[in-house]
Amino acid sequence: MTLTVDSPRSPAGESTGRIFLSPPDVGDAEEQAVVAAMRSGWIAPAGPDLTAFEEELAARVGVAHGVGLSSATAALHLGLRTLGVGPGDVVITSTMTFAATANAIVYTGAEPFFIDADPSTGNLDPQLVERALEQLRAAGEHVAAIVPVDLFGKTVDYTAIGAIAARAGVPILADAAESLGATHAGRAAGSFGEAAAVSFNGNKIMTTSGGGMLLTDDGELADRVRYFATQARQPVTHYEHVDIGYNYRLSNLLAALGRAQLARLDDMIVRRREVRDGYKALFAEIDGVEVFGTEGDECDNAWLTSVIVDASVTGWSAAELSAALAADDIESRPLWKPMHLQPVFTGSRGIITGASQRLFEQGLTLPSGSALSDADIARIHSVVRTHAQTGTR
Repeated sequence: MTLTVDSPRSPAGESTGRIFLSPPDVGDAEEQAVVAAMRSGWIAPAGPDLTAFEEELAARVGVAHGVGLSSATAALHLGLRTLGVGPGDVVITSTMTFAATANAIVYTGAEPFFIDADPSTGNLDPQLVERALEQLRAAGEHVAAIVPVDLFGKTVDYTAIGAIAARAGVPILADAAESLGATHAGRAAGSFGEAAAVSFNGNKIMTTSGGGMLLTDDGELADRVRYFATQARQPVTHYEHVDIGYNYRLSNLLAALGRAQLARLDDMIVRRREVRDGYKALFAEIDGVEVFGTEGDECDNAWLTSVIVDASVTGWSAAELSAALAADDIESRPLWKPMHLQPVFTGSRGIITGASQRLFEQGLTLPSGSALSDADIARIHSVVRTHAQTGTR
């Protein structure tokens, strides 16, 4: 998707054209920041905006170190590698996630072991994590890490998961790609575990177009991630390498964009919560539909808002609502298809209850972006109301 520098949210005017699920919300501040970075001459990957962005985001989250990277996937990969994860190891993670979480585990040569969801939040079920640890250790297998995933902006129960991991002596690498700006027990998402990965992809709560960051209190871990992300080059004048490295650093120009977005993060969260509150009011009128995972959502960043449709009550399914929205050029999307159902992970191991599959089959994610205009929101609501009244099978 092409970034635009025009994201009006005025109540006036007509909504025309395609409405996207979560488009970038950028404007004059971001344009000025990128132009200033270009004019500074720091076009190469390193530069003062990258350093400042790492420091500012780490401070915002409440950790000591940030390492700007090309994606959250890169942060997960290097975080796992730096924690010593490798071939023959098992990594416990959520089945209800985007493929990048599982892919990063596979990059290390380790095996992802998929855990099903708490049906009320879609996040990793702590009881199943504990059972998996007992089962794997009883079989003599080495569990090298736990990678919890904060789904759609709501953190996992880090109080419970952290206690389980601590008892087992297993490190946590938090996949906080979707939850920047959220909190758990008064602590910011991105501050849990030995390290955490956040995403600045174009559809996230804030963006650098593409990019991510590893956040940690462990200075040695941060240094190792930065080293691996710059091709593992030794600090000598010629090119000397004793490890396999990667070209994973975030560019200075994109970091400048990120700094401008970070300054607006709180306002963008407020807007997404307004969008969600509108959906709550809308679906309160429609029997058989609930807005997903809203208990405790004052701690959520409201990145994406989803609904769960009980077709036995509504007379229509989530897929049929999606088709009605698509007919008016409004994007919607099912919840993540669980990893254990993906063809690439056929035969994978895990503890599966069916909760995530039900969420995938009955759930639908609706346009949730902070750049949505009031006219866009009115148009979405109109289509939903019309479908609810006439969309029976």
